[in-house]
Amino acid sequence: MIKVSLISLGCAKNLVDSEIMVGHLHQAGMQVIPEADKADVVIVNTCSFIDSSKEESISQILEVNQQRGMRKRRREQKLIVAGCMAQRFSKELPDAMPEVDAFIGLDQVTKVAPIIEAIFAKERSRHAAPETFTTPRSTFIPDYDTPRFRLTPRHFAYVKIAEGCNHPCTFCIIPQIRGRHRSRTIASVVAEARQLVAEGVKELNLISQDTTYFGMDTWAEKAGPRARVDSERGTALTTLLRELQAIEGDFWIRLLYTHPAHWSDELIATIAACPKVARYVDMPLQHISDRMLAAMQRETGGDYIRDLIRRIRAGIPGIALRTTFIVGFPGETEADVTELCDFIRETKFERLGVFRFSQEEGTRAAKLPHQISDQEKEQRWHRTMALQKEIAADVSRTHVGQKLRVLVEEPGVARGEADAPDIDGRVYVPAKLKVGEFAEVKITGYHDYDLLALPPGEKPAHWKIAKPAQ
Repeated sequence: MIKVSLISLGCAKNLVDSEIMVGHLHQAGMQVIPEADKADVVIVNTCSFIDSSKEESISQILEVNQQRGMRKRRREQKLIVAGCMAQRFSKELPDAMPEVDAFIGLDQVTKVAPIIEAIFAKERSRHAAPETFTTPRSTFIPDYDTPRFRLTPRHFAYVKIAEGCNHPCTFCIIPQIRGRHRSRTIASVVAEARQLVAEGVKELNLISQDTTYFGMDTWAEKAGPRARVDSERGTALTTLLRELQAIEGDFWIRLLYTHPAHWSDELIATIAACPKVARYVDMPLQHISDRMLAAMQRETGGDYIRDLIRRIRAGIPGIALRTTFIVGFPGETEADVTELCDFIRETKFERLGVFRFSQEEGTRAAKLPHQISDQEKEQRWHRTMALQKEIAADVSRTHVGQKLRVLVEEPGVARGEADAPDIDGRVYVPAKLKVGEFAEVKITGYHDYDLLALPPGEKPAHWKIAKPAQ
């Protein structure tokens, strides 16, 4: 039996690809193990969204190769590089990394088992180039019955509702890697969600490159090239949310990776009307300066964004808004950064992250004049994040004394509706609360992004705060 170890890097969308690969490996009778040193094959599922993710991917590949060279019994171990980096640099990587046995693209995640079998069946000479299995443009999208083995804890799952992206953002390489946007059907997503809930999942995290674009591609195909662009294009997501709401059971539905250009009043009203939809919205805005938004080709302006946030907060009481911004984009001035900081200070986002602009090869922004130095990017990053840290403490302070429903993540650690897996804060609770279940707690304190909580009526002396994992 072939033993395979898989290392998954990058975002939740990449993790779903890893889960699909593991599902197909199991189906083929291969054994998937966590220990890379005991495996016959190591797969590194890579990310290449920005420079830091590429560096992490390359470092991991080199480490695996170094380790197999140090172990006499594992020198025949096969090394496969999969995912976004393999897809993006399919022509360059075989020459740059001859130590790799094979590169597989995004359309090959369901073919990983026969590819492994083919590699073992073919004796590779020392000087032979690595095998490359990629397609020029990715078209694959999973269905509800696609073999998959979840790598998340039992109580939450990621549901990929679409793949690819149609947006023209000048800083982003994703459309070139993952192809055009393509949505699953509502029936397919609902069937998967129903099965996950039956298995005990308490939180469905809906993901894609742009979840608010869900169904717009299929609408356009049916309507034809002369169809009028209006709010009807966005009804697929609202229909999906209402059908997910109708599934029996106690669970959250979390909406991740939404684009501000495709929000509608109907979507706001739908979220407000569906109590299972978490009062949380992830909506990357990237900037607020009209100059920067235009240079980024974000399809939105500053006034539109301000009005959208006002409508979302007015229409969905208790909503927590998460966003991300980019600092150091080519041509960004001190005035642009000041406007961004003023906007952050005025809006008081419950959750916020900031990226330093990454000059990605193949993007239009990489060729723009007036590139910002790394030192200046770092200063702007520290300025915006220091501001958000103050705001986060103020937001956390408002929760003290309130009751909160949380999902217990691990012993002593939970998440509220305002906390998505891995990227947001934590709620520290007594270790006795059952992992994977909902609990009612009362907030007793806070520390920057994190909250401290107890079951109502319980005194602090009865428990200790779990220490964050290092």
